[in-house]
Amino acid sequence: MWLDRLAGQSSSPSSSQPGSRAYSPAPRRTPSGLGPYITSQQRPGITPRSSSLSLASTESSASSFLASSRRANGSTLKESRTIYTGPEPIEILNKLLSDDGQDATSATTSETKSTGSITAEDLQLEFDFGGLSMRDLALSEESAVDAVGVYRPQAAQEYERDKAKFEDLHRSIRACDEVLSSVETNLTSFRNDLATVSADIETLQARSTALNVRLENRKAVEKGLGPVVEEISVSPTVVSKIADGHIDESWVKVVAEIDRRAAAYKKSLASAQGSKGLQDLGPLLEKLVLKAIERIRDFLVAQIKALRSPHINAQIIQQQNFLKFKDLYSFLHKHHATLADEICLAYMNTMRWYYSNQFTRYENALRKIKLHALDKTDVLGNEDTSRKGTVLSSSKIAGPPHDAFNLGRRIDLLRTTNQSALSSYLAEEDQSTHYLEVPFRNFNLALIDNATAEYTFLASFFSPALNYSTISRHFTYIFEPTFQQGHALTKTLVSETYDAIGILLAVRLNQHFQFELQRRKVPAADGYLNGTAMLLWPRLQFVMNAHCESVRAVTTALPTRPPTSKTEQGKLSAAPHVCTQRFGQLLQGILALSTEAGDDEPVVTSLRRLRSEMEAFLTRYSVAFGSDKRKRERFLYNNYSLILTIISDTNGKLAVEEQDHFEGLKTAFQEDT
Repeated sequence: MWLDRLAGQSSSPSSSQPGSRAYSPAPRRTPSGLGPYITSQQRPGITPRSSSLSLASTESSASSFLASSRRANGSTLKESRTIYTGPEPIEILNKLLSDDGQDATSATTSETKSTGSITAEDLQLEFDFGGLSMRDLALSEESAVDAVGVYRPQAAQEYERDKAKFEDLHRSIRACDEVLSSVETNLTSFRNDLATVSADIETLQARSTALNVRLENRKAVEKGLGPVVEEISVSPTVVSKIADGHIDESWVKVVAEIDRRAAAYKKSLASAQGSKGLQDLGPLLEKLVLKAIERIRDFLVAQIKALRSPHINAQIIQQQNFLKFKDLYSFLHKHHATLADEICLAYMNTMRWYYSNQFTRYENALRKIKLHALDKTDVLGNEDTSRKGTVLSSSKIAGPPHDAFNLGRRIDLLRTTNQSALSSYLAEEDQSTHYLEVPFRNFNLALIDNATAEYTFLASFFSPALNYSTISRHFTYIFEPTFQQGHALTKTLVSETYDAIGILLAVRLNQHFQFELQRRKVPAADGYLNGTAMLLWPRLQFVMNAHCESVRAVTTALPTRPPTSKTEQGKLSAAPHVCTQRFGQLLQGILALSTEAGDDEPVVTSLRRLRSEMEAFLTRYSVAFGSDKRKRERFLYNNYSLILTIISDTNGKLAVEEQDHFEGLKTAFQEDT
């Protein structure tokens, strides 16, 4: 069957096979030389055509071109038939299927010579039959044959039919050429424009570099000339602000600017390097400085006058109108020291009057407080103590009873957290009776608070124009009459009193004020407190001596021999004496107020003297028991036991010493009972 098909193929009028070669299942040899083997001559009857078609053809033209390329390339020859005169297909097949390659080669030698130069190497090629044997390949579909490109001459009718397609392809190619020409023109124009832009960019870069250089040069010049120009120029805004502007924070800033300009001007004159601009600026700066001094003077004088207004709070004016403009005084002192000193003196005189007037009114209010009067009858040895009440004016009026030896709640003045002084209104309206430490504390507490505020203001407002030693002298000048009032009040309170507890309380309050001033860093008021301490300590020594003298007087008044009558001996009791009760209370009060006292305080020496006098009194008093030694020792034991019981709740070094002392006395007489 396969042989019949081959035979039919050979006799068919198809122009796909040349007349000089039989069909072979091997790959077709192409004119380009890319086939499996090359023949020495072209196929007869087929003239290849060359085309100058452009690759820019459209899709339709390309498809039609590919379709027409499968036919013969436009030959105008009539179709001719060639009679096959080569070997028989059966012989060729036998030669291919034969194992003897030499027979096949010799049998086909004549054919090779007539059809072309086919060498032995061509027959030794390995053909790819897709994995099929020769028999299977012969029995396969005809599609294998059709898959091979078949070329045959093109008929005239086909050429006429394809002519329109080629003409359309030609027009498309011309249109593409025109488009490409337009694109070429645009690209050429774009290239020229790019060249122009590139030139412009280079020009701009050159100009930018030049501008950068000029900018750096100007910055360098500005850096060098800027401060000089700034120093020799004053804006009209500054001038108008100095002359007519309202004095506020911005005005202070303008004054500071003028101060800097004036300092730079003086520095340039001193260095003899002043420019013409600085010389022209000099008169203007002097006028501005004089105008600023004039306005500062008027402003400060107005504020000082406001301090003399009735019912004014000086601290409010100091905080709002002085401290906010403290730089103005420094400016004034720098440019006109004489005027600044006059302003300072005016302020000091005003505040001197202000504090003296205010504390005089406050002292008068405190004098209206009723006080317990403790005179020379309120001593340990006086058995008939009279209880009286009085005020600072020493008007004798009846008052509530008082205890001259018991501390009680009077110590609360040291322990209270209320650090505010009693107001004048409350002092005048108070109808209760107090001890001397109440007016002493309120007056000195108010004085210390005002002194702290004033010293802080002086140090803030007048520095750095004035040094701290000058400020301390000014502070002393301002408060001198007020301090004198405080000392006079202290003298009035303690000069005639025998209240040892009250005086010692005043001493402890004064020490507390000293510690507070040290904490607040106000050393200028130390002189006042030291003077107050010099008034209190001697009076406390005097009162303690009075107690000792009273006990000594009582001891001296006791009989040196025991009573002889049994009636008088029966009246004697081993109970503690009334002086022991008073001494125990007084000792407890002093120890409670001396928990942090040192051994060098005068009160320690006075207390030991009083203790010795009290022990001598009890020993002398026990002589009255005569030969009853047991009763005498019980009397001493009871007295010392009472004293120890009263002072047992006290603390401190001095309290421990006293407790140990009386514990020894108590134990000594307890062992013999």
